[in-house]
Amino acid sequence: MEDITASREGFEQALYSLLPTGIAGVDSARGHARLRTLVTLRWLAVAGQTLAVVFVQFGLGFDLPLGLCLTAIAASAWLNVFLSFAMREQVLLKGWEATLQLAFDTLQLALLIALTGGLTNPFLLFLLAPVTVAATSLRPRFSVIIAGLAIAAAAVMPVFAYGLPWRPGEAFILPPLFEWGHFAALGIGILFFVVSSARLSEDEARLVRALDAASIVMAREQRLSALGAMSAMTAHELGTPLATIHLVAKELAGDIDENDPRYEDVRLIAEQADRCRDILGKLSRAREAEDIVHANMPLSALVEEAAAPFKGLGVELRVTYAPGENGESRVPSIRRSPEVLHALGAFIENAVSFADSQVRAVASWTDKQFLVTVSDDGPGFAAEVMPKLGEPYVSQRSEAHLGGGDMGLGFFIAKTLIERTGGRIATRNRTSPRHGAIVQAVWPRTALESLESERMQINSPQVES
Repeated sequence: MEDITASREGFEQALYSLLPTGIAGVDSARGHARLRTLVTLRWLAVAGQTLAVVFVQFGLGFDLPLGLCLTAIAASAWLNVFLSFAMREQVLLKGWEATLQLAFDTLQLALLIALTGGLTNPFLLFLLAPVTVAATSLRPRFSVIIAGLAIAAAAVMPVFAYGLPWRPGEAFILPPLFEWGHFAALGIGILFFVVSSARLSEDEARLVRALDAASIVMAREQRLSALGAMSAMTAHELGTPLATIHLVAKELAGDIDENDPRYEDVRLIAEQADRCRDILGKLSRAREAEDIVHANMPLSALVEEAAAPFKGLGVELRVTYAPGENGESRVPSIRRSPEVLHALGAFIENAVSFADSQVRAVASWTDKQFLVTVSDDGPGFAAEVMPKLGEPYVSQRSEAHLGGGDMGLGFFIAKTLIERTGGRIATRNRTSPRHGAIVQAVWPRTALESLESERMQINSPQVES
C-alpha cells in the first residue's frame, strides 16, 4: 500500500485501489457441527445453570421450584453422558442430528426459564444461545427451525410459567405490557441473529469456494510448469543414449551388406533414433521447456506471452512498452511467474470480451515499480459494480453490452494471484469522451525483478529516457 500511495508513477487519475482480500486462513465446514463442540457447550450450560439456580435459592434466599429446576438441568447432563458413550466425540453430525440436539437444548432452556419466571425472567435472553449456534454452524433451513422453536417456546410461556422467584412473603409482579415487550425484544433479536449469521456464513462460504478455485488454477499452472521442466530434463538426459544408439546403428548399417535380411532392421533403428533426436531438439528449443521456477524474461515478453492466445479474435490487441519516470532505457528482466502470466491473461481476456474494437496492454517501469495496464474501448465498469470489484462472483460490467465475458470469479482469482506475487490491482473507467475500462497491476521491483537484472542495473550506468 505504501508503494502505491507514496509513488504514483504510471497511474492515471481516479484509479480505485482494491484492498487485499485476506482470506488465506478461512476454513469452514458449513452444514455440520462437531459432536464434541455441542457436548462441551452443553456441559458449560449445565454448570452455569446449576450455579445460577443454587445461588438464587441459597445465596439470595429466593423461593425456587428447586427440584423441578434440577431435574431439567439433569436431563441435559444425562443426554451428554448418553452421547459420550453412544457416539465418538470426533464425529461430524449431520444437519438433522445437530438440529435435534439443539432443539432439545432450546426446549430444556425454555422449560428452566418458565420455571423461574417466564417472560419476566431477565435470563430469557439466553434463548439466543442455541439459535446462535445453529445459525453459525448449520444450513439456513435448520437455523430457521431452531429460531422458530425458540420463539414459539417463549410465546407459550405465559400459559404455564411460574412466577418470578422473590423473597418469601413478597411478590414481584410486572405488567403484561413489559412481558410482551420482553418477548418482542427476544423475537427481534433471534431474527436478527439468524439472518445476520446466515448471511455472514454464506459470504464466508463464497470466499472459501473462490479461494479453492484460485488454488486449483495455481495448481494447474504449477503442473504445467513442472511438465515444462520435466520435458527439458528428459530431453537432456535422453540425448546422450540416443546419440549412442544412432551412431552404433549407422556403423552396423555400414558393416552389413544391403542384401542381408538384418540390414533393413538396422537402418530402421538408425532412422527412428534420428527422429527421436529431432523431437527432443524441438522440446529443448521450446520456450515452455525452460525451468520456469528460475527462468528470466523481459517484462515486455511476459506481457506478449500473456496476450498471445487472445490475438486474432476480432479485436485489435496492441502490446506496447516504455520506461516511466527514472526508468532505465532497456527493458528490465523479471522472473517468469505462472501466477502473473495467468492473471494478466485473465485481465486481457476480459478486456477482449468487452471491447468494441481495441485493447491495449502497456508495460512500463520506473526505478521503484513495474506496471502493466490493460485498457479497452468497451462500456466500462457499471457504477454499481465498481465498488465491489475484487469480490468473488461480481460479474457485470454493463448490461447494455452483450456478447462477451464477465468480471466475476476470474477477476477475483487474477487479483488473488497478483497479490500473492507482491503486487496490487487498481481499476477505473476511462474519462469522457472516451469509454472503456482500465485495470492496472503494480509491483515493487523487488517482488519480480530477477537477480540478473539487478546485477546489470548495479553494474551499468542508468540512462534516463
